[in-house]
Amino acid sequence: MDTLTRMRAFIAVVENEGFSAAARKIGRSKALLSKYVRELEDELGALLLNRTTRQFSLTELGHTYYKRAVEIVREIDTLQDMVRDSREGVRGRIKVSAPRSFADASLDQALIDFVAANPEIGLDIHLDDRFVDLVEEGFDLAIRVTTLEDSGLIARRLAPFRLMITATPETIAKYGMPEKPEDMAKRPCIVDTNARRRNNWVLKSADGAPVAVTVNGPIEVNSPLSARLAVLANLGFGMSPDFVVREDLKEGRLVQVLPDAMLTEAGIYAVYPHRRYLPAKVRAFVDFLADWFKAYEQRSS
Repeated sequence: MDTLTRMRAFIAVVENEGFSAAARKIGRSKALLSKYVRELEDELGALLLNRTTRQFSLTELGHTYYKRAVEIVREIDTLQDMVRDSREGVRGRIKVSAPRSFADASLDQALIDFVAANPEIGLDIHLDDRFVDLVEEGFDLAIRVTTLEDSGLIARRLAPFRLMITATPETIAKYGMPEKPEDMAKRPCIVDTNARRRNNWVLKSADGAPVAVTVNGPIEVNSPLSARLAVLANLGFGMSPDFVVREDLKEGRLVQVLPDAMLTEAGIYAVYPHRRYLPAKVRAFVDFLADWFKAYEQRSS
């Protein structure tokens, strides 16, 4: 049995937080994975995992070995992809991280359309609102709706991203139309706790300077879709991504509030780790997303 196979087994156990989960994930038996990891430890002459009957944890050496093993295996996979791409074209699997709001707003149709158009490529999609560590957790690519700040990553802007404050006509009739950012502090607001600043909404004053307004209201929820439903139920004003409320605005169910007070520096990005060689499957995926979002913006305008 070669070291690389044992190394892959160890990585699978760590990333799936146990032998049983790893065995289900990769289709190997728990006993076989345990054997591979034990052989790896014997080969290294070091304990990588602390095992008990119910759980396991990485030893200090295990942490160090895991980080380097992930880098080594990724380099080997990248080299294999490079050779395979030149011989066989675009194929393989891509591990993708995307926010839950991406699926909430039906933008995950872009992922479905990609697989339909590229049957030789599979997507392993993880919907998670946290910012995953692409290198540490083995992701090929992440879709992020944000103001990009991490200079250690390569990013391609797929589409503009705008936040909007909205309310129903009934809510506006009851509480009045806000005229300046500070007015939001005096009105009930639905807070999406996924937002980086939560209930501190950063808006733009009449002179263009940013102003932070602390808002409060009857509901705080970590889902833009649920926040939208609360706004539609006349419970208050909400700040949402434009793609979440776009149809409501078109149909008149919601009205945009303080449009000139919104900051516009964010975007939807495809983000991937810096590599000497970008696999053709990832490059094809990013190109597809860029074209898909361009068409989506045209359809929605």
